[in-house]
Amino acid sequence: MALLYRCYHFILKCIVILIGVPNPKLHRGSNALLEALQALKLKQQSHVLVVTDNTLVKLPQISALLDIIKQQQLEPFVFSDVHPNPTVNDVEQGYDCYTHNQCGAIIAIGGGSVIDCAKLIGAKVVRPNKPIADFKGLFKVLKRLPPNIAIPTTAGTGAETTVAAVVNDPQKQQKYAATDFSLVPQHAVLLPNLTTSLPAQLTATTAIDALTHAIEALLSINCLRFSRERALQACDLIFSHLPNAYQNGEDLDAREQLLLASFYAGQAFTRTSVGYVHAISHQLSANYGTAHGLSNAVLLLPVLRWYGTRIDNTLALIARECRLTSLDYPIARQAEDLLTHIEQLLTTMHIQTTFSELRGQDIDALAQSALKEAHPDYPVPHFMNLQECRGILTSVSTTA
Repeated sequence: MALLYRCYHFILKCIVILIGVPNPKLHRGSNALLEALQALKLKQQSHVLVVTDNTLVKLPQISALLDIIKQQQLEPFVFSDVHPNPTVNDVEQGYDCYTHNQCGAIIAIGGGSVIDCAKLIGAKVVRPNKPIADFKGLFKVLKRLPPNIAIPTTAGTGAETTVAAVVNDPQKQQKYAATDFSLVPQHAVLLPNLTTSLPAQLTATTAIDALTHAIEALLSINCLRFSRERALQACDLIFSHLPNAYQNGEDLDAREQLLLASFYAGQAFTRTSVGYVHAISHQLSANYGTAHGLSNAVLLLPVLRWYGTRIDNTLALIARECRLTSLDYPIARQAEDLLTHIEQLLTTMHIQTTFSELRGQDIDALAQSALKEAHPDYPVPHFMNLQECRGILTSVSTTA
């Protein structure tokens, strides 16, 4: 079975090499949104669907962005009924809003949940006869989405640059991903002022989400030079600027650097996929509604320590590139220095180490679902078995 998985991973690697993954056009600076809107080349009075959530829509920063849209002679229609873990129903309602108002473009303003929902709304627009569930898996859209812009309000998911969109099906208690090159947003706008209102804890967990993307990209057997460079840049930016953003939310430079780190990490993992941290994390979100960034932050160290010395070379590379160790140390010591630094960072930011919602009687089913998600899709460096996955879940449960 492992050989079949590796053959599948090789095919995915060839697709990335031969076809390539599109990159969104990146816009930064005070005129970033204006430049992105002009690049869409929409006709005056065109209707635009603005996808956000019910918390963000009340902020003055969102009103300011809507004013910029209106100044370009465009008419925004706001859809804000997006849950923290977007559901199939969210996508359907957003699609209805798009069609009812005869929109011709989509602008997502929010975290990964909002951007993922906006991607799937776009997929539904170009594939109106296809149920949302049928977008699950690889290359189920295969059509160019309507003109679109992604504006992240958290520095974590990297959804503004990825090929994937994740959606929940509450009735089936499943969380699944659609993956297609057409789901990469056409334009990404980084506005650090949108992230200054993030609470310190959310700043921390979303940044660790981005760090997880970068590390799992580097661990992937499909990691090529571009992904390696972007992932290492992301790690360096996060280790350098997360403490400042956590302590001083108004630090615009730190906020912008974290947004850039999230973008780079997104570019990295969308070419390599993720690994067991995400596979297990997704089960917690689907079954308990656990915030994705938080679950990744809790699971990151247990999964890395499970790999053991088998990933020392990669961890040591990160430690050296981010100046967290001495070049004179042996590889094992350099790798341990990285793990120690991550542990200290999580402790400083008061991130929990266990889940109170994780029930012991659920562990077996969660482990099976995690491995079903990971195999064969995730090109991990080493394969985890059911007993090992159960062990990791048990280690992060307060009730098991």
